[in-house]
Amino acid sequence: MLPKSIWKPDWFMWGMAVAVALAWIFPNPGAHGGFLHPELLNKIGVALIFFLNGVSLSFAALKSGMMRWPVHVVVQLCTFVLFPIAGLLLNHLADGHLAPGLQLGIFYLCALPSTVSSSVAMTAAARGNVPAAVFNATLSSVIGVFITPLWLGAVVHSSSGNGLPLGKVILDLCTWLILPLVLGQISRPWLALWASRNKRGIHFADRGTILLLIYTSFCDSVKWGVWSAHGWNIVVLTIVGSVLLFFAMFAVVRFLCVLLRFPFPDRITTVFCGSKKSLASGIPMAQIIFAGNPQLSLILLPIMIYHPLQLVICSILAGRWAQRPPEETPTAVPQPQESRR
Repeated sequence: MLPKSIWKPDWFMWGMAVAVALAWIFPNPGAHGGFLHPELLNKIGVALIFFLNGVSLSFAALKSGMMRWPVHVVVQLCTFVLFPIAGLLLNHLADGHLAPGLQLGIFYLCALPSTVSSSVAMTAAARGNVPAAVFNATLSSVIGVFITPLWLGAVVHSSSGNGLPLGKVILDLCTWLILPLVLGQISRPWLALWASRNKRGIHFADRGTILLLIYTSFCDSVKWGVWSAHGWNIVVLTIVGSVLLFFAMFAVVRFLCVLLRFPFPDRITTVFCGSKKSLASGIPMAQIIFAGNPQLSLILLPIMIYHPLQLVICSILAGRWAQRPPEETPTAVPQPQESRR
């Protein structure tokens, strides 16, 4: 039986569609030079997201998950090594058939950190190792501030000969992501109780800010005619590529879990953290790394498609694994194909 939550309408998914539609109809306010002043608004939004994450993040949960180092090694290896290699392979196969912005977006998706909230929620629903999931997801977000731009800098330089200004990019990411996260952690003694009582409001503010960033990300692309130049067939190609990428990486993570004989709760954590990519980090990071790039919407398209795809598939798997008997210790993680609707 599938979890009931999978059938409920997700306001955030609908919100992404509305944000893109508004950018298509009213691009001027969110474009550079518009009255929303996205150059400043986007950075404030990014800082708000990571400050709220810092306030909500329990250090006790992180500490209790630190000791499962084999899980952490596999998850970070998959997230920042195997995924980027898969992205390079996909771009090699698609070379000449996709717009350059979309090819960069595919690799950007592969270089992103893992999710935080959804990985932890899915792990808890499936009765996995929740402390290890909290530690891995948070560690991935911090590492991604440095590894993601390094990967992008190498790929951009090899394809165009012009690298990213890595020093400035990493400094901006530390200023607008890491610093607010640290300040949020520092403020926990005063704000932790407030955060606990207002989880719904914090979640709404977090997701609402991401929708605003999506809107401004698409405004410049619409204004510059990026979509009219390439057509909507790129959406279909991106969906197909995202499905192939997810199941390929899922199979790799599953194989590593079996090879290393992880206990089943650790396998759940590794699969959910190692096969997912973070929209919540991807949108803010893109606003800083690709600031002023008119193809930003093409760059973000793969993560915007991969995000709901991974949620649907992982929700199905979480519902199935949650029903296993307490004494069950299977030797292999079930195939994702068996869990399809």
